[in-house]
Amino acid sequence: MKVTVVGAGAVGASCAEYIAIKDFASEVVLLDIKEGYAEGKAMDLMQTASLNGFDTKITGTTNDYSKTANSDICVITSGIPRKPGMTREELIGINAGIVKTVSTNLIEHSPNTIMIVVSNPMDTMTYLVHKTTSLPKNRIVGMGGALDSARFKYRLAEALGAPISDVDGMVIGGHSDKGMVPLTRLATRNSVPVSKFISEERLTQVKEDTKVGGATLTKLLGTSAWYAPGAAVSGLVQAIACDLKKMYPCSTLLEGEYGLNDLCIGVPVILGRNGIEEIVEIELTQAEKDHMKESAEGVSKTNALLEL
Repeated sequence: MKVTVVGAGAVGASCAEYIAIKDFASEVVLLDIKEGYAEGKAMDLMQTASLNGFDTKITGTTNDYSKTANSDICVITSGIPRKPGMTREELIGINAGIVKTVSTNLIEHSPNTIMIVVSNPMDTMTYLVHKTTSLPKNRIVGMGGALDSARFKYRLAEALGAPISDVDGMVIGGHSDKGMVPLTRLATRNSVPVSKFISEERLTQVKEDTKVGGATLTKLLGTSAWYAPGAAVSGLVQAIACDLKKMYPCSTLLEGEYGLNDLCIGVPVILGRNGIEEIVEIELTQAEKDHMKESAEGVSKTNALLEL
C-alpha cells in the first residue's frame, strides 16, 4: 500500500507520521515544492522508526511527481494555511490553482488512486477535483467532517467531564464556521443521549464551540492547526487502505441525497477499499434540515467563485 501526501508542512507531516505509526502502509511519499523540505521531513520521520516501532518507508521529493507513481491513496494538503481573522473561503483564489495543478499531476502518475482533499476551503476544493479530473465520485473524499466530529467529541467530553472513549457524536454540513451542523440530538455517552447529563444551554455552547474550533486554534497558534487534521486524515487513509468499512462524515458529491445536488458537503459515508462505498442518509429534524440547507447555500456561493 503506497500513500502520497502532497504538502510537507505541519498538516502533511503530521499525516505522514500518524500513517507510519499505525504501520499499515508499506510506503509514504511526501512531496513539496520547497527544495529539500519534504526530503528533510521524511528523513526526520524515518529516524523515529526504531523508536516508534514502525516499518513504513517514508521518502521525500521536491516536486517530482514520478516518485508518486502507482499510489493507492493521495492526500492533498498543499495550499496556504489560515491566519488569524481569515475565513477558509478567503483562501480560494490561491488554493484553487494549487489543488487543480496537484490533482492533475497526481492522476497522471496514479490514474487508479483515491484522492483525499484537505486544502481549504475544503468542500469547494473537493468539488474542484470532481470538476477537473476524470476520477469517479467514490474516489474523491473531502476530509472536513472527520476533523469537525473529533472536535465535537472533544467539546462533548469536556462538558460531560467524561473520557472521550465514552462519547460519540457527528458533525455534518460544510467545513466552515457557519456551515457546520453538529448533531447534538444524536450525540451519546455510552449510547445514552448526552442531553440526559448536560443542560440544553450547555449543549448549545458545545455546538457553538465546535463550529469555531478551527478559528479558535488559528487565533491561539497564529496559523492553522495540524495535529488533529493530520490524525483525521490518517483515520480516513487507514479505513480505505485496510477496507475497514468505517463510517465517517466526509465531503462527497451529492446527487439527490439529503435533497442536495451538484455540490460536495459533509455527510456520513462508509469508507472501504473502493473509497466512498455508500452514502448514509439519516433522518434529520426540520431544524437540522434547515441548517443543512443554509450550509449548502454557503458552499454553493463559494463554489461559484471557482473558475472552471
